[in-house]
This record gives sequence, C-alpha cells and structure tokens, in this order.
Amino acid sequence: MTDSLAGRSVEAARRALAKRFDAAGIDTPELDARMLVGAALGLDLTGLIASAARRITDAEAMEIDAFALRRTQGEPVARILGRKEFWGLPLRLSAATLVPRPDTETVVELALETLRAQASTSALRIADIGTGSGAILLALLREWPDAIGVGTDISLCALQTARRNAADLDLVSRALFVACDYAAALAGAFDLIVSNPPYIRSSDIVELATEVRDHDPWLALDGGADGLDAYRALIPQAQRLLTRGGALVVEAGQGQSGEIEALMTAAGLRVENPAKADLAGISRAVSARKTPP
Repeated sequence: MTDSLAGRSVEAARRALAKRFDAAGIDTPELDARMLVGAALGLDLTGLIASAARRITDAEAMEIDAFALRRTQGEPVARILGRKEFWGLPLRLSAATLVPRPDTETVVELALETLRAQASTSALRIADIGTGSGAILLALLREWPDAIGVGTDISLCALQTARRNAADLDLVSRALFVACDYAAALAGAFDLIVSNPPYIRSSDIVELATEVRDHDPWLALDGGADGLDAYRALIPQAQRLLTRGGALVVEAGQGQSGEIEALMTAAGLRVENPAKADLAGISRAVSARKTPP
C-alpha cells in the first residue's frame, strides 16, 4: 500500500484508506481513515481540508500504511493514536488502561446530578475507584472547581497514565493517585465515590469484539463468574468511606443494575433514584446514598 499512496494527494490517500477499511468490515471506515491520515500528517480536520491537494511523501505513505495495518488487524484507532477524548477532555492511554467509552459519560452525568442535589456547598472530596486513565475523576474535577479527588488503581502503569493526564489538564494540584486494591488504602470521608469496575463475566470475555478482547487489559474487564466480584468488594468499602449523605455512583453492565442495587442496599446504602440509562437505553449508572442510621 505504501507505493500506491506515495505521490497521491492527501484526499486521494484518505479515500483509498477508507475504501480499504470498508472492505475489511470496519464499522466507521471514513472516520477512521480521516483520523489516521490526519495523525500521520500532523493535521486536524481543517488541515486535511486545506491540504487536500498536497502530495503524500514516501515517509508519510509508510506511516499511513503502518497505521492501516494495525487497524485492519483489529487495533482500535484510540490505541494506535495513544489518546482518546472523554467528556471533551483529551486523555492519554496506556496498555494498562481501558479506552474510555461514551457509555461511561453516563456515570459522570449522574455523579454531577448527585453532587448538585447534596446540601453541602463546601469543597467536596471525590474518590474514583479503579481510575485507569483518570477519565471519570478528571471530568468531575473539571466540572467542579472546588472539589479535590483521589484515584486508586492496582496498576502502577495506569496510575502513571492518570497522573500525566491530570498534569496535561492542569488538575494535578487537585488530584492524588494511590496504588491499592479498590479502596483498601483510603481513609477519611468522601462526599462522592465513583467507579467503573470490571463487570464482564469471565466466560464472556472471549466473545467480546476484537478491539476490546485483544487490546483492553483483562484486569479491567474480568468481573468474575457473574460479573459482580468488583461490586462485592468496593460497595462495602464505599459505605465505610462515605460521609453522611455522600453518594456512590458506579457503572453497570447490561442487566446488572438490579443486582448492584441489591448489593448497595445490603451494605446499608439507600437507593433513591432509578439507574440512569445510556444512549442505547441500557441502565448504565447506578447510585445510592449513605444516610444517618
């Protein structure tokens, strides 16, 4: 493919790549081609349009071809580029972090609604359990300027990625990152605890799309035999760490919201509102509050 692209115009190269992706059965061939050609050439959408007639060099053709090979082998565009936008924030990725997905923005939405409903107007303390790239925590800190937050993860590599994202977003002064299993190393009281824990049933992982199965870390996917192991661990920890009136908001897999609410209730938390659905209509974010005995 390198020979065929060298000397072509930028627009012709983009069209050729989109055609290749379409033939390979990729769901979004035009978008993926635009993003990868743009990354190889260092051009955003406006730059691609302005440079449409410019000729592709041999070196640029080789880089585009390398990107295309990785994409046709099932690697997600976000992994190839090493970054992904979430809640309007550009985030770095690493091998130890999930690619943040639009579904998870439902957790941010519900968390913000929950914070606005709380009576306290003082500086809020937020914990993000299993923070990965820091996506949820950093989105909340950006939206709530008086808040401070802690992100935990068992992976040191993931925490390094989260710290770099916090620094990139000028949020490092309000975000602390701690290595531990869920919330085991945390103490004190938090007004809000959020989490997108692993919730895929162990036996279902092999059935996931290639982009997820072969490129997301299994540690961040595997929720045990029924997909609920992480919730059994983190919900009692959250109940211990929450302030009176504080809330826990977690992401749920399809069909899991009722079981998660039952675990929350068993731990002494009160489920006040129905689960919040994502754009596909799946109950994606579940919340409960700690109330006085």
